[in-house]
Amino acid sequence: MFLVAGLGNPGEKYHSTRHNIGFLFLDYLAEKLRVNFTAVKWQADTAKAMLGNEQVLLLKPQTFMNLSGNAVAGAALFYKIPPEKIIVIHDDIDMPFGRVKVVVNRGTGGHNGLRSIVSLLGSKDFIRIKAGIGRPVEAIPIERYVLTEMTDSEIESVKGMMESVFETVRLIVCEGVGSAMNRINSAKNDNKSDC
Repeated sequence: MFLVAGLGNPGEKYHSTRHNIGFLFLDYLAEKLRVNFTAVKWQADTAKAMLGNEQVLLLKPQTFMNLSGNAVAGAALFYKIPPEKIIVIHDDIDMPFGRVKVVVNRGTGGHNGLRSIVSLLGSKDFIRIKAGIGRPVEAIPIERYVLTEMTDSEIESVKGMMESVFETVRLIVCEGVGSAMNRINSAKNDNKSDC
C-alpha cells in the first residue's frame, strides 16, 4: 500500500490559501480515483482507492499544518507502510507558481508540516511532490503570505497543475520514483503514465 498525504489546514477559512495546496490536490486525486473522504482516523480525513494494481490510502491531516506528522506517522504505523511508499504533497515557496517537482530524502526547507512528519516518522526518506507557490513580491512575512487566499490567476495556475500532480502520483506508484523524477522534474509535466 502507498500512503498519499496532502498537507493543509482544516476549515473553510483556509480552503483557498497557498498553504492548502496539498489538500486541493488530494481532493482532485480522490475525484479522479472516484472515492470520497469519509473515514476519519489518525486525526485525518482518509479514503482508500486503487491505482493500477496498487492500493493507495489518501490522507488529509486535520491537525493543522504544524502537527501533520501525527496523522502521517499514525497511518504509516498502522498499515506498516515504509517511508519509501509515503508520498507527501505540499506547497513550496522556493519554486515558482505552477512548477511541480519530485524529491526524496531532502531537508524540510523550513516547512513546519514536513518538520512534523520527519520528526514523528523518524525518517526523511519519504517521497515529496513539491508544488510551487512562489515567494511574495511585496515585503510581507512568509507566514502571512502562505495563509493568504490565492489570487484568481494563482487559482487558475493550481487548476493547471492538477493533472500534473495526478500523473506524478501515478508514475511513482506504477513505475517508481526514479521514473517520476526523470519525467516530471524536466518541467514538461505533460507525460502520461501507462498505468
